[in-house]
Amino acid sequence: MQLSALGGSEGLEHNATLNRESVVALGAFGAITAGAVYLGARGTREAVSQRWYKRLKKPSFQPPAAVFGPVWSTLYALIAVSGWRIWGSPAGAKRSQALGLWFVQLGLNSAWSHLFFRKRAVRAAAVENWALLGSIVAYTAAASRVDRKAPWLMAPYLGWVSFANVLSTDIAWRNA
Repeated sequence: MQLSALGGSEGLEHNATLNRESVVALGAFGAITAGAVYLGARGTREAVSQRWYKRLKKPSFQPPAAVFGPVWSTLYALIAVSGWRIWGSPAGAKRSQALGLWFVQLGLNSAWSHLFFRKRAVRAAAVENWALLGSIVAYTAAASRVDRKAPWLMAPYLGWVSFANVLSTDIAWRNA
């Protein structure tokens, strides 16, 4: 069977068979996501242990540091699979729009860590986080017009980034 991502008419909804090309594409979406994570996370671990971060006034509802790694690892896997599902859907303007928005949200995700931890631009990171949330909503809406499951894969991410918006905004407000 041929996957639609390769030019056929069957979408992933109708063809769950993972052929070689589909596995390669899934790996590519995983690698693209991992690359964005790498770019965003450069310097994050060091910044968290630095005096600057430790001295920031943070709300009592901030999760412990040990929570972030497992949560983000799971979310990044879901983001990659969601993008892969859209890529494997029939070609067309709706798919292209959804894929474009997938890349936008991934880029904004990467940019937040850079702004907050490397640039120490807490307020700019809070504003950027709102743009990230908007891009996730836009991608999820666009994905829903292409594939039934791809937008649902983004639901945990949308929830976590909504929480992160509250957290980031609160930190920016406390440290203004």
